[in-house]
Amino acid sequence: MLMPHHADLASENRALLPRRKHFLINWSRSASTLLLTACTLCYQGVQAAPSSVYLDDLTWTEVRDTLDAGTTTIIIPVGGTEQNGPHMALGKHNIRVQVLSGRIAAKLGNALVAPVISYVPEGRVSPPSGHMRFAGTISIPDDAFVAVLAGAARSLKQHGFLNIVFIGDHGSYQTQMKDVAQRLNREWSTSKTRAHYVSAYYRAASDDFTQALRARGLPGDQIGTHAGLADTSLMLAVDPTRVRADQMRVSSGTTGPSSGVSGDPAQSSAALGRIGTDMIVDKSVQSILEAIAARPH
Repeated sequence: MLMPHHADLASENRALLPRRKHFLINWSRSASTLLLTACTLCYQGVQAAPSSVYLDDLTWTEVRDTLDAGTTTIIIPVGGTEQNGPHMALGKHNIRVQVLSGRIAAKLGNALVAPVISYVPEGRVSPPSGHMRFAGTISIPDDAFVAVLAGAARSLKQHGFLNIVFIGDHGSYQTQMKDVAQRLNREWSTSKTRAHYVSAYYRAASDDFTQALRARGLPGDQIGTHAGLADTSLMLAVDPTRVRADQMRVSSGTTGPSSGVSGDPAQSSAALGRIGTDMIVDKSVQSILEAIAARPH
């Protein structure tokens, strides 16, 4: 039998049970609401700060917000679709310029990268000349290429980008990129937007990298000018899956106009290629910063 004071406590507890239950239910609902809100804010925070520098990876609202936050520099990378000997994929220029542009943008810290322009002039189509003599190469007329460059730049200016940077992985259209940038700057003379042709990218990939390889005792006929040791090493450093290792010695043994190879790729390596890619990125970043600093504000 319960003592009188125990009976009073039991009665009081029974009276409190509904209130306790009501409190626990409300507390559980409040905690769930707070957790949901926190998760939503966290998700929105991730969405508001996209990690990719590539325009293709972003939504239009993410691009808008990135512009509003002060990222007003964009790189237009130019590649090309051409033969690169029996051992290297046709997309060499496109793959290389996309990856290295991403590294350049990341190092700048306030830049994005537009989609690669992969259709470029590669020589006469009919009768074929140069790289067009090899299956898979694509060539477009000069005026079409220039129109695409200018159209892309004007589009990006319309959205609010202030520094539009042209870099190209191929030697044949460097003059055209420079001419387009100059023409756009005349057109935009009363605007804050400027086009910048950055020659440092291609100079580093060709002249500077070649000098660095020569300083390591490698001969010019091995370094080459197209699909040789220098060119192949750069590709190995960027994406080795695009190089057919079992064909490198085949290319080495058939170097010349009939093979599409100038140089000897047999001793190519990713380690040598990284010397060149680091040089390309560093020199491009420096040149872009100098160009931006020099433009009228």
